[in-house]
Amino acid sequence: MQKNGHAQLFGIANRKRKPRKAGITQVLDKGMSIAEIESMCEVSADYVDVVKFGWATSVIVQNLDAKLEAYRRHNIDVCCGGSLFELAVVKKQIPEYIAFLKDHGFEHVEVSDGVIDLSRSEKLKYIERLSRHFTVFSEVGRKDRTNVVAPARWVKDIKEELAAGSWKVICEGRESGTVGIYQGTGEVKAGLIQEIEAQINPSRVMFEAPQKHQQVWLVKHFGPNVNLGNVPPRDVISVETIRQGLRADTLLLMHAPHSAVKPARRRQESARAHGRN
Repeated sequence: MQKNGHAQLFGIANRKRKPRKAGITQVLDKGMSIAEIESMCEVSADYVDVVKFGWATSVIVQNLDAKLEAYRRHNIDVCCGGSLFELAVVKKQIPEYIAFLKDHGFEHVEVSDGVIDLSRSEKLKYIERLSRHFTVFSEVGRKDRTNVVAPARWVKDIKEELAAGSWKVICEGRESGTVGIYQGTGEVKAGLIQEIEAQINPSRVMFEAPQKHQQVWLVKHFGPNVNLGNVPPRDVISVETIRQGLRADTLLLMHAPHSAVKPARRRQESARAHGRN
């Protein structure tokens, strides 16, 4: 992963390398230019696994094909945001949406219902249908912070969506990091996260984490190979230093004897031994 020998010396050995199935960093592209993409990739391409074109920007930016080419040249997967899927549902244009994705060579798709009203059976059918053609990220949680979902419902929905064909289930946090798995203040709903962790293999879940303190909390809790989404492009290197213990927030956690990362890994291994999804 790192071409810099010093990074290999000081970084942690168990940080997974690309192509990764866990430890994924998903970056939110809100309309980046080619110059901005190249600038990000110049310093951090090895640490970006997936770029999500935020909202429905992929149908209005004037440089879509060039953006796709740039990301793919740097071995970065691309995905349209869930808003475009929800729009296709509302307009009853799912076949056209599938054609759009295939025409542009997308291999990933996001299925969400953060805004629209979609029955569970319908959403699961869409996941199953789209998983025949694409790698599916599905999203649970609502974008409206007044709509509170009980932890048991989060767990049930995640399990159902994984069973329907989702590769990873995204836990809603939005670009702001103030809904879903977070309080309106941005504070992590620790009890909710622990309820999810108790019954779901964390490697199958992606936590949207746009704010630094959220990224730190999740890495401290799960270890360096937690899946993080909605990471701002400017924060990719910051996130990787958090993962590898190359900054004050996680330095002792990752590198000191009896590191807290080890119990975190033991929790995950124990959970897998007890049959979590």
